[in-house]
Amino acid sequence: MTPAGTLTTLYSFDYADGYAPQASLVQGTKGSFYGMAVSGGAYGYGTIFNITPAGDLTTLHSFNATDGAYPFGGLIQTTNGTLYGTTSEGGASGITGNGTIFKITQGGALTTMYSFDPTDGSSPNGLIQATNGRFYGTTSAGGASSWGTVFTIDSTGALTTLHNFDQADGAGPDGGVIQATDGNFYGTTATGGGPYGDGTVFKITPAGVLSTLHSFTGADGVGPDAGLLQATDGNLYGTTLQGGTQNLGTVFQITLGGTLTTLHSFENSDGAEPSAGLFQATNGNFYGTTFAGGAVGVGVVYSTSMGLGPFVKHRR
Repeated sequence: MTPAGTLTTLYSFDYADGYAPQASLVQGTKGSFYGMAVSGGAYGYGTIFNITPAGDLTTLHSFNATDGAYPFGGLIQTTNGTLYGTTSEGGASGITGNGTIFKITQGGALTTMYSFDPTDGSSPNGLIQATNGRFYGTTSAGGASSWGTVFTIDSTGALTTLHNFDQADGAGPDGGVIQATDGNFYGTTATGGGPYGDGTVFKITPAGVLSTLHSFTGADGVGPDAGLLQATDGNLYGTTLQGGTQNLGTVFQITLGGTLTTLHSFENSDGAEPSAGLFQATNGNFYGTTFAGGAVGVGVVYSTSMGLGPFVKHRR
């Protein structure tokens, strides 16, 4: 899609090569893109694929449950070209497993790095690689209180649980974490926190000390389940699935100190239920999608501006 809104369909899936691709694509160092389909493929448990800018798609891996099932949360690529990601189910115990962390080469050789069990988490939500080289992420459920966790894992597959959510400080961290410029990690929980249980924004240090920055109250949003981004102004931005003036979701800004501002409440005609997070393009504007609403009721692609300038200049 161009910034002006002209859309081109590059590829249509047919289940044999994947079903329901989710999360953003990641552009590899060689120019093509990598992504995951939640299900479909050779065994019905999801795929990892490569697609060129021209729309030529190659299935790199079909999950078979023992190496994971239903990949979720997107891929990241490290400097050596290896891709890392998570599956929400499957693992060493098969389809009854609680999810995996994996790595895969650009040629499609997959290695399962870790299989979760309920005590250390269930349903992981993707990874980031921090400045110290370690990987960090969240699980939506499991852990000591069954409300989800924040974890870190090194390149050898040694996992450490940094925090177990207990509902009072949040529950169901569905959107993973980001590392901000201050070195700390920030994320959201879809529920829990405060007197209303409408979700939270949290900060966690690399040592695992967690602070709740904001508990949503309904009027300022419900269910921030898509994670955050840090924009060029240093502030964090995100969306809530519901809540706001029409209970159809919001776009919000929050400072690293925890001051939250609702930037937009969706009204159905401009979209509803923004289940995905935001992306800041090089022109400084933010872009996102909604699950529902719009002219025909099945979602929109939208942009919003905070007046931030472009941060990439092209030489002539």
